[in-house]
Amino acid sequence: MDRAEKRHKLLVTRKLPDDAEAAFAKAFDCQFNPEDKPYTPDALCRAADGCFGLAITSMDKFNADLIGKLPASVKIISTVSVGHEHIDLAAVKAKGLVATNTPGVLTDATADIALLLILGAARGAYWGERMVRENRWPGASMVKPLGHDVSGQRLGIIGMGRIGQAVAKRARAFGMTIHYHNRKELSPAEAEGATFHATLEGMLPHCDFVSINCAMTPETKNLINARTLALLPKGAIVVNSARGGIVEDEALISALTSGHIAAAGLDVFAGEPNIDPRYRDLPNVFLLPHLGSATLRTRTNMGLRALDNLTAFAQGKAPRDQLT
Repeated sequence: MDRAEKRHKLLVTRKLPDDAEAAFAKAFDCQFNPEDKPYTPDALCRAADGCFGLAITSMDKFNADLIGKLPASVKIISTVSVGHEHIDLAAVKAKGLVATNTPGVLTDATADIALLLILGAARGAYWGERMVRENRWPGASMVKPLGHDVSGQRLGIIGMGRIGQAVAKRARAFGMTIHYHNRKELSPAEAEGATFHATLEGMLPHCDFVSINCAMTPETKNLINARTLALLPKGAIVVNSARGGIVEDEALISALTSGHIAAAGLDVFAGEPNIDPRYRDLPNVFLLPHLGSATLRTRTNMGLRALDNLTAFAQGKAPRDQLT
């Protein structure tokens, strides 16, 4: 990278893995956030003054008001995430900015978490571990406690993109039958025998498990609600490794309490980290703190993918992951 490119100033809003930050520092004149404390909107605008770009994360909420106040020097917003619902893309476009994301590099890590949620919810990982840790294991019994089978069951996948397909690949190793609902039907080679359902309502009655892997959009907000949960067979299991807002908490908690939904595995929540506190008291819910992409290699590669987009832009090229 030449000297002219190295003079570009860049604001990195949150702490990234060390190897990613080292690569950023080599490429640009970076202002990092070593304490990993969230910026207020005003503080962010002050820090961004003179910067050509921002490297942000899904924890940073870029609404229209904040985007409108960004310094004129800012030309690109590169989010270190595949999801981009935290950015008002219409406002980005209206201001003449470029936004990018980091698809692909977190597929495997997130699909692994989805399988962990399926297994953890079905086999009682939460209550089983508590029994051992709290010395409440009653000893051998043929009737309690009992979990639910995974092998040979029917899995419905909502959103059959990269991550959904990776979940399906892993689930096939357990002999699960795959159903999916997607905006469009996959090719036979991509589907690998999975059954396509043009509507969510058409798929849910055929599911012992549901894995949520779609993007968070206005159309998918509260997609899993009292009406759609009622379409699932009694005793079905719901897992969510996508975004919390896709699930209506009140409806899921009610279905878990009534027993219509046997268990749930949740890695994401509306309003996280301030989740609905009722989830903590439900023994049939396996909870994780948004660990989908949380491996060192994956988070490093996400940072490097964002850096690739920023570097291309600084060189006058079109970033490969451009959203606007």
